[in-house]
Amino acid sequence: MKTTLEIPDDLFREAKAKAAMRGIPFRQIVTEALAEKFNPKANVPVSAATPPWMQGFGALSALHDESERIDAIIRSEFATIEAEDTL
Repeated sequence: MKTTLEIPDDLFREAKAKAAMRGIPFRQIVTEALAEKFNPKANVPVSAATPPWMQGFGALSALHDESERIDAIIRSEFATIEAEDTL
C-alpha cells in the first residue's frame, strides 16, 4: 500500500543513509522500523533484496564511525609523539 508521510528532514536523511549503507530501499527500512516498533521481540527477517554478502557484514557498517573516531585518536597521538621527538 502506498501512503504519504511527513518525516522531519534530519530523521529522513538518517534513515535514507542507513538504508543506503545496508543496500536496501528506503521503503524497506521504514517497513522494518514499523515492524520492530509494533513487535520488538520479533526478529525482522533479512530481506531477499539484501545482497548475500551484506547479510553477514552489513550489520558491521555502523562500525565505520567508530573506526573513524579511533583513527582520529591515533593520528592525534602520533602527531604528539612526532612533536616530542623533534625537541
